[in-house]
Amino acid sequence: MLTRWDPFRDMLSMRRAMDRLFDRALEPSWSETPAWDLALDVVENKDEFLVKASLPGINPDDLEITFTDNTLTIKGSTKSEVESKDARYHLRERRYGSFARSITLGSRIQGDAIQANYENGVLTLTLPKAEEVKAKRIQIHMPKMIDAKSKNSK
Repeated sequence: MLTRWDPFRDMLSMRRAMDRLFDRALEPSWSETPAWDLALDVVENKDEFLVKASLPGINPDDLEITFTDNTLTIKGSTKSEVESKDARYHLRERRYGSFARSITLGSRIQGDAIQANYENGVLTLTLPKAEEVKAKRIQIHMPKMIDAKSKNSK
């Protein structure tokens, strides 16, 4: 069986091979880059902000949480396991090293009332809003109306 030569197919095949080569060269290696970002969920309701961070395998004692000038900062680090010289890694994606994340909140917070809970690898911070920034409903007072009915009308 004869196969017809298609120079465009060969060029496309070569391009795919080059793309794979460059993709592998540009992939970050977490073992070489110790710093990593911490993903957060931040939810606001009328009374507070809730901040959640997934930190599996991290000891809560290794975390540093600060709140200054309406900025929340979470810092921590994880240590790399001792590498065995007799073993060869096929895949290494777990992150090691230091991390830090700061966010500025748009409302004033009661700094002394912030609560932190750590359960099943999830850090949950509750940041209550200061009383002066909570929305307050203002009642409208209407003067009482006098119902003027004449005695003759029925």
